Amino acid sequence: MAEMDVMRLFAMWMFTHEEADELMKEAVARGASVEREGMTGGSDAFTDGFMAMVAEEKERLKAEIAAGTLGRPEPEDERYAELKFEVGELRGRLDQMQATLDAIAAKLGAGGK
Repeated sequence: MAEMDVMRLFAMWMFTHEEADELMKEAVARGASVEREGMTGGSDAFTDGFMAMVAEEKERLKAEIAAGTLGRPEPEDERYAELKFEVGELRGRLDQMQATLDAIAAKLGAGGK
């Protein structure tokens, strides 16, 4: 097997990615140009529409990064906070019940010997 020139390898890699990027840009443009045709717009309609949606999400992501809001938690919903509290209460009660059952089991086990 002949050794491949490293520069040639990187050139091929770059070329492949450039071609893929161009094909993706074309799919995004096609997908953005049609009005929600779904699967009726031809064999590539789904892919084109999907790529257009991904491109829209990418733009939102770029905007979040630029605004410095990426990764910041959303304000917590009050209902979610109430649910977390109630689940914590239930867990506490279950722990108490388990401790009581363990104590009863220990007494019965110690008295039965």
